[in-house]
Amino acid sequence: MNIFRRELRANLKSLAIWSVIVALLIAIAVAKFSAFAGDPDLLVLLDSIPEPMMEALNMRAFNLTTLAGFYGVMFIYFGLMGAIAAAMWGSDIISKEERDKTVEFSLVLPVSRSRVITAKALAALANCISFVLITWAVSLVAVRGYHPDQAFYDFLALEMQAMFGIELIFLAIGLLLGCAMKQYKLSGSAAVGIILMTYFMSILASMQEDLSFLKYFTPFKYFDAGELFRSGRLNSTYLLLSAAIIAVCVAAAYWIYGKRDLYI
Repeated sequence: MNIFRRELRANLKSLAIWSVIVALLIAIAVAKFSAFAGDPDLLVLLDSIPEPMMEALNMRAFNLTTLAGFYGVMFIYFGLMGAIAAAMWGSDIISKEERDKTVEFSLVLPVSRSRVITAKALAALANCISFVLITWAVSLVAVRGYHPDQAFYDFLALEMQAMFGIELIFLAIGLLLGCAMKQYKLSGSAAVGIILMTYFMSILASMQEDLSFLKYFTPFKYFDAGELFRSGRLNSTYLLLSAAIIAVCVAAAYWIYGKRDLYI
């Protein structure tokens, strides 16, 4: 428990920075939405955008003159920010002990390595939950001037669940990288690299029908905002696939960290 509290305090500044960034993003985006809310001329302008770009940005599924449609397009930014933050928390919370030369302190504690990982992972998970709740709360405050209906609130709740799902996947991947990589300085960079690679895979899967199989290799397609809007629920197949990825990454992280030599 002491490790858990220590990690929460240590990552409080990072959580605050990410929260300020997402709050600014929402404030700027909602202010921009006010310029074309309910404006039919915008739809004419959107029709001039090439079809592949519309599909890549997931703009074909939404009417940007409505609040729900606007937030549907905004979801990719929430997903990317949540993924990067979670991956960095997951990788850094483990590798920083070797980076800061404090791993000896963790090793002399009367706890096993698995308990150390558990406490650190729970602290990172708490950050992820807090980040989703802050994004949700700021969104509710930012859009209240537009008097959204219940359908919007339901869709926003579904988006926040999807954002949390993306966070969990990349938190597990980041945790695995932090435990597995001997070059601890590269774990964060590797995590961001995986995020960018899977994001571009999601774009390719949307733009090219013959590359649609890529959707099974990118979490950004597991929680596609367009599909969420059309179905009104999370896809059970993708949820099972997400759970499998998380379970494998977490189990591998525990196994590798318990076996590896730590850099002191």
